[in-house]
Amino acid sequence: MGTTGTTGTTGTPTSITQGSRTTGGIGESTLRPDGILKVTGEFAYSSDMWHEDMLWGQILRSTVAHAEIVSIDTSEALAQPGVYAVMTYDDLPTDVKNYGLEIQDTPVLAHGKVRHHGEPVAIVAADHPETARRAAAKIKVEYRELPVITDEASATAPDAVLVHEGRTDHHIGHVPHPNIVHRQPIVRGDVEEAAQKADFIVRGEYTFGMQDQAFLGPESGLAVPAEDGGVDLYIATQWLHSDLRQIAPVLGLPEDKVRMTLSGVGGAFGGREDLSMQIHACLLALRTGKPVKIVYNRFESFFGHVHRHPARLSYEHGATKDGKLTHMKARIVLDGGAYASASPAVVGNAASLGAGPYVIDNVDIEAIALYTNNPPCGAMRGFGAVQACFAYEAQMDKLADAVGMDRVEFRRLNAMSQGSLLPTGQVVDSPAPVAELLRRVKAMPMPPEQQWLAAGEEADVRQLPGGLSNTTHGEGVVRGVGYAVGIKNVGFSEGFDDYSTAKVRMEVVGGEPVATVHTAMAEVGQGGVTVHAQIARTELGVTQVTIQPADTQVGSAGSTSASRQTYVTGGAIRNSCELVREKVLEIGRRKFGSYHPAWATAELLLEGGKVVTDGGEVLADLVDVLEDGSVEVEAEWRHRPTEAFDLCTGQGNGHVQYSFAAHRAVVEVDTELGLVKVIELACAQDVGKALNPLSVVGQIQGGTTQGLGVAVMEEIIVDPTTAKVRNPSFTDYLIPTILDTPTIPVDVLELADDHAPYGLRGVGEAPTLSSTPAVLAAIRNATGLELNRTPVRPEHLTGIESA
Repeated sequence: MGTTGTTGTTGTPTSITQGSRTTGGIGESTLRPDGILKVTGEFAYSSDMWHEDMLWGQILRSTVAHAEIVSIDTSEALAQPGVYAVMTYDDLPTDVKNYGLEIQDTPVLAHGKVRHHGEPVAIVAADHPETARRAAAKIKVEYRELPVITDEASATAPDAVLVHEGRTDHHIGHVPHPNIVHRQPIVRGDVEEAAQKADFIVRGEYTFGMQDQAFLGPESGLAVPAEDGGVDLYIATQWLHSDLRQIAPVLGLPEDKVRMTLSGVGGAFGGREDLSMQIHACLLALRTGKPVKIVYNRFESFFGHVHRHPARLSYEHGATKDGKLTHMKARIVLDGGAYASASPAVVGNAASLGAGPYVIDNVDIEAIALYTNNPPCGAMRGFGAVQACFAYEAQMDKLADAVGMDRVEFRRLNAMSQGSLLPTGQVVDSPAPVAELLRRVKAMPMPPEQQWLAAGEEADVRQLPGGLSNTTHGEGVVRGVGYAVGIKNVGFSEGFDDYSTAKVRMEVVGGEPVATVHTAMAEVGQGGVTVHAQIARTELGVTQVTIQPADTQVGSAGSTSASRQTYVTGGAIRNSCELVREKVLEIGRRKFGSYHPAWATAELLLEGGKVVTDGGEVLADLVDVLEDGSVEVEAEWRHRPTEAFDLCTGQGNGHVQYSFAAHRAVVEVDTELGLVKVIELACAQDVGKALNPLSVVGQIQGGTTQGLGVAVMEEIIVDPTTAKVRNPSFTDYLIPTILDTPTIPVDVLELADDHAPYGLRGVGEAPTLSSTPAVLAAIRNATGLELNRTPVRPEHLTGIESA
């Protein structure tokens, strides 16, 4: 440690000492500032907000999936004591009555017809939440039911009912049927000719179930009417400025009169990228002149946000006898549900990443998303690449077996690397260590056999399939091992103007230099607030960093999705910090430059609250440089541009960056009862640069656990005849608990991407891709069954169909 520099009465630095690196910067496992509050239950989430004289909002939702609205009678609801307002479509204040992320096809309140089970029809404000619920129940809606569209056959039949009549969006010109939201082909090489050269061809039909994001905190928010006629909205969301863009026109207000502040967010995983109750709370607040709070219960939350697209996938792969891939064909059908949401972008991802992290010169992929009367689907962790990975990894196992090669070595033989060409024609110009990740994960130590045997050779049922249900004592339990690897894009793609904004201020507070960082980034649990402080400490050399609440009083940070926030908003913070640093150094040069030649000749840094040279000499304290003043910069930062995929061939430089993860799953299966215990899910992942190693491992383990849920338990069940959701609760929709979560050893590889800030690579989504097919591969290995759908249920393993 160097000594602290002192300053004489003339303001001249009087000591030149060796500087010290600021702690808590990039590369360190800094603890989260919100961590203790969250684990002790003291953290304030959006559902905890309160306001004097507050009303409660309630939404009436459709009880049928597709029907004409014959009439709505609100008289009984309005007559109930304590009710301040009831609103339907006819009460909306402007001609703008729809919203949407890309296609504005979602009505604020249903008009003329409802298109899915649980669609909002009316909203109520009352002085007590129970009063609001009872009033909503008294609204009488008469429906005339219509045929439901639930799959591709019913959606694209010549006489199919149109989910959206009179479509005018920009996708309608290139889809073969109005009930198809978007279509994206990817065509490269000559598949038919290549198939003639294949010694082995394997085909598979795969079904991927619908998942819920199952975040911790249901949708909630508080809208407060303002004296200027505007509204202040405190909301749990993933993208403040996108919400603002959709909300303001419906309210008939300019954007500067809709002031949005991020409140505590209990997880997101894509489910908060679309609007839920934002507009409804604002409408009721402006109608009543009182603050209005809306909090969904868990049942309502299943209807209040989009889900992961269920999919049907048809794949064909060919290989030569020495194991080289010759070609692939794929058709991916995603069910987008009643409204578009993010379906076009999900289609783009599924198609462009549908070949996986492999070198295949001849590719023919078609991906489409349907309009149906099923629940709307949109963004969820993995965003189209998850569904494709499940199918192409099952194909890799089939093809390796056909060729007679080890499944991991077959993958490594065909793995892409830096410089490889994707099926879209884009060159992978950053590290792509697919073969190395597979080698590493295979080399990790295996868990010991029969961990369920306790002292005295008695079975510890906690370690067996079925766990504490005590259903087996080891009879019929078989172990299996499976591998998988995946590729996921990072950041928004296909020409989207993906940028972020950061405002950074540096000043002296209480005799100490302090940096303040202000962005609109939504902290949804990913740990961005921790990393932002680390970047500021690294770039500005201060210990104290204040992270201001995210709101719309600063420029957009984009969405907390697509594994992009550390990349893009981190880049914006670094950019702003660099500009602040230059201003601080310029002030120092003017004040102290004549006292030491290093001010003009050396590379100057800020470290430990001081100005130092690259050799470690301390030139001044930051307190003396800034004195009582401050320096502030607000700047945008953009990653390198992308372009839209060609609508006929799918060619184009559509993505910014790619992330890769490989998994090895070890499972034990009771083949008689159809029960699965995942013993271990080992992961190897390249992260470019681990800005916070502890958080990186946490993200990988969290994504891996979500992939486990997709593999063996999570699915929203929709009745195929009525399109009604059958299991909208955590009683019937199962998610992994701590008892289901296996050991997850992680091997982190850091190969810097020269195009990214600090060389980092987006982390959060890639492990969700490969963990699911690894678990399925392990179960197949244990049972010998084909298992071409997720999630795997007991009846799929025993052949005994459930009632």
